[in-house]
Amino acid sequence: MKALQAPDLMYLEAAKGWFILGVIAEARHELDQIDRKFRHHPDVLEVEFAIAAKKRLWTSCMDIAAALLERAPDRPTAWINCAVTLHQLKQTQEAWDALYTVRNRFPKVSTIPYNLACYACQLGNIEGSRQWLKRALTVGGKKIRSLALEDPDLQPLWDEIKFMDSGASV
Repeated sequence: MKALQAPDLMYLEAAKGWFILGVIAEARHELDQIDRKFRHHPDVLEVEFAIAAKKRLWTSCMDIAAALLERAPDRPTAWINCAVTLHQLKQTQEAWDALYTVRNRFPKVSTIPYNLACYACQLGNIEGSRQWLKRALTVGGKKIRSLALEDPDLQPLWDEIKFMDSGASV
């Protein structure tokens, strides 16, 4: 898809900035300034998703994730957003299935094996969760370990995670 141009690109960047600052109303205002013909641009949809997720509007998130998946299936965020939404809607098996289908398609994206570890753990597959977490650590390094130690989805593994290093056996 064609890249956004000014002024729509400026509105998008401003929306991202406001979102990072936590001022969701201003982020929403900036997105509303984007020309209607670009409202379904993948870059815009990603920010739309972030805003809806921050507000925990999971039904809206599913609509946005589906639109992003349709327009940009080559973006890992399309798949990740879809799975995150399914998990939040208590459809964890479906979230697992969605990400599992693309597990090898984005080998440098640590969020995919990390989320698979979370979903496996929540589905009671502790050994599978360990293996996916190991893969996420290999790709994402120590930041994954820190994230995992605070993620309630991985709570059954917290005692083990404390002693993990990036690339270490789990």
